[in-house]
Amino acid sequence: MSEEISCAAIRAPALDGAPHAFFTRQGGVSQGVYATLNGGVGSRDDPAAVAENRARMARALGVAPARFLVPYQIHSAEAQAVAAPWAEGERPRCDGLVTATPGLALGVTGADCGVLLFVDFSAGVIGAAHAGWKGALTGMVEALVSAMEALGARRANIAAALGPTIGPKNYEVGSEFIARFEAEDPSFARFFAPSSKPGHFLFDLPGFIDMRARRAGVGRFENLGLDTYADETRFYSYRRTTHRKEPDYGRLVAAIALPA
Repeated sequence: MSEEISCAAIRAPALDGAPHAFFTRQGGVSQGVYATLNGGVGSRDDPAAVAENRARMARALGVAPARFLVPYQIHSAEAQAVAAPWAEGERPRCDGLVTATPGLALGVTGADCGVLLFVDFSAGVIGAAHAGWKGALTGMVEALVSAMEALGARRANIAAALGPTIGPKNYEVGSEFIARFEAEDPSFARFFAPSSKPGHFLFDLPGFIDMRARRAGVGRFENLGLDTYADETRFYSYRRTTHRKEPDYGRLVAAIALPA
């Protein structure tokens, strides 16, 4: 198998027709806890290994590595439009990117948080978003859709997919967590189920993101139903690493390209 396609990826039927990938942790050059396709520049992995891994991802998407854009993620509800690669050291601090520029690929990283890809085929607009609980609650999905609209997309024409995300059976949270959601909207309580641990709940992050996408008017939404915590062979997981007291963890990458 050639280097360009050696990195393993999962694709979403909702996005068929757009070069995209929810890359797994397989097919890279990283070692140890990062084995092997770690895409996280914020990890303590060898930077040269991360650069090689991202270069492989870029080529799998059909773009040059310099045209594969991933923001500096800050767990926000901020989305930015890009029209060209940014200069060294000018990576935007946000959690969503959109573009209508052919020849660019957009990506986000995650290791339990939701990673989402978007496309409006008619308008020629794509987007990528990172949504953990905070981003999902404060409007990351809605911000990304609005940013796509500003480039000519129509909500009803947008197809979106949610990739590997921690599943509701493995996302245990405290009572203060559910209180935050209920303060925003009492109906959000339905995304929490009692845990076996007193005073704790199991949070359905994928289900919550699905609801936010549909409320935002996304025409077609697909949840791939992939649990990062439960599938160590294919996915990194921050929470699994924390439970095991491991020193660090790799980051998965989800990416989509607009062909030139």
